[in-house]
Amino acid sequence: MVEVDMQSVYIVAKDMDRLSEFYRSALNLPMQFRDASRWTQFRLQRSAFALSSVEEAAQGATGAVPVFQIAGEHRDDMEQKILAAGGQLIGKRDMGSHGSVSTYQDPEDNLFQVFSKAPAREA
Repeated sequence: MVEVDMQSVYIVAKDMDRLSEFYRSALNLPMQFRDASRWTQFRLQRSAFALSSVEEAAQGATGAVPVFQIAGEHRDDMEQKILAAGGQLIGKRDMGSHGSVSTYQDPEDNLFQVFSKAPAREA
């Protein structure tokens, strides 16, 4: 059987400078590399998130909804950073014992989410 793993997820950026700075500052994403205005890739713990120029993207690409995971105790600080960097809060969903997810819009109207697990309950 062939094993499949996620190499990266990308969204199309119209203004690479603006959007790469947004994700760097709003989510503290470390830049792995940048190919001028064609591609910016950020390194996450087990995968990568990238921004692609329209020219570099697959023909007809319209967007994805990346979901970033953080520890619950950092949720409020992360939200403030996202809003200060120019993001917009679209909604929040409490999923009880599973955790919560907040949906945001970046400066180019792409959606992304921040998920945080619920704290472990003591037995």
